[in-house]
Amino acid sequence: MNKKEYKKIVLAYSGGLDTSIIIPWLKENYGNPEIIAVSGNVGQASELEGLEEKAIKTGASKIYIEDLTEEFLTDYVFPCVQAGAKYEEYLLGTAFARPIIAKRIAEIALKEGADAICHGCTGKGNDQVRFELGIKAFLPNIPIIAPWREWDIKSRSEEIDYAEAHNVPLKINRETNYSKDKNIWHLSHEGLDLEDPKNEPKYNEEGFLEMGVSPENAPDKPTYVKIHFEKGVPTSVDGEKMNATELVGKLNELGGANGIGLLDIVENRLVGMKCRGVYETPGGAIIYKAHEILETICLDKETAHYKASVAQKLGELVYNAQWFTPLTKAILSFVKSTQETVTGDVTLKLYKGNMINAGVQSPYSLYDADIATFDEDDVYDQKDSQGFINLYGLPTKVIAKMKKNNGLEM
Repeated sequence: MNKKEYKKIVLAYSGGLDTSIIIPWLKENYGNPEIIAVSGNVGQASELEGLEEKAIKTGASKIYIEDLTEEFLTDYVFPCVQAGAKYEEYLLGTAFARPIIAKRIAEIALKEGADAICHGCTGKGNDQVRFELGIKAFLPNIPIIAPWREWDIKSRSEEIDYAEAHNVPLKINRETNYSKDKNIWHLSHEGLDLEDPKNEPKYNEEGFLEMGVSPENAPDKPTYVKIHFEKGVPTSVDGEKMNATELVGKLNELGGANGIGLLDIVENRLVGMKCRGVYETPGGAIIYKAHEILETICLDKETAHYKASVAQKLGELVYNAQWFTPLTKAILSFVKSTQETVTGDVTLKLYKGNMINAGVQSPYSLYDADIATFDEDDVYDQKDSQGFINLYGLPTKVIAKMKKNNGLEM
């Protein structure tokens, strides 16, 4: 199909700069097709305000605003928490959100009988791959339009020019035009002064941080928080049982107030370049830390060590747009099996950006104080260690004797 033959296009719509100008651009360049906007609500809060009015005003025939927040956390985020999956310290906030949004876009495109799907991801970013692979997993043959790979616009400044010329309302200006992505799990910041890694982020500048404060502006008194996990999934905070949305929201408040969860990294993007990003993940950082502590008493050594390598691989798969793949499914099944006994309580002391272990307990704890004690005990015969060392060290002893007999360097 060529451009003129598209009658109905479903657009992944956030209401941000890119997708705001795409609606009039599609109408100008694709024969005035019907545009159906789809916005996935994954907890971006105020960013959804006025979204329907804006989409219709700029040319969409209708908009779906899908509430995906609870499913986002329970089916995409928490399984990776159970795994301990990260990508170069990054807690995968944007990468988590793309598969579920792509899946819903594909479902709506099928329901609406759309000819094509469009997204506003740039040709330099990871998200273009995440959206397109997510869509292909459900609609493998539908055409996908990516304006950043087609139009003559070269920069965000030129995008603003286009928006102003087409009377598209914007919530940003040229001076504060950071590229941001927000959901209930995190907020990312890219662009402007952050493009030079030598520049310190403006943590203390009003309006930069949105989910909390900088560590130096956090209270001088620590905050204690207790998190309960059931089979590796967080279920309550300070004794109050909550659903996933409530729980992450509560921990975002506590973490944000104490300067928790700030990350400034230069990461290796999927598309081959290095990119500097600043992330706010206050509640998520607390959950990851607490889960990690709980596993230290609930997992045996071999499972814990092997699981760490699996976690790294899963983090790479999620980051690299491989959510809907057999390997990811298999890893998540393995991870789930490791979490059968990861149940218990973890208390953290939050203080000026730090998360300090203040106690952990579990009915499935493998820590046995009677065995581990440095005091006198009746359960561990220290004489047994001599035979263990002799057998364990036998290969070392044999190699040493061989080298000595042959005059080799020891």
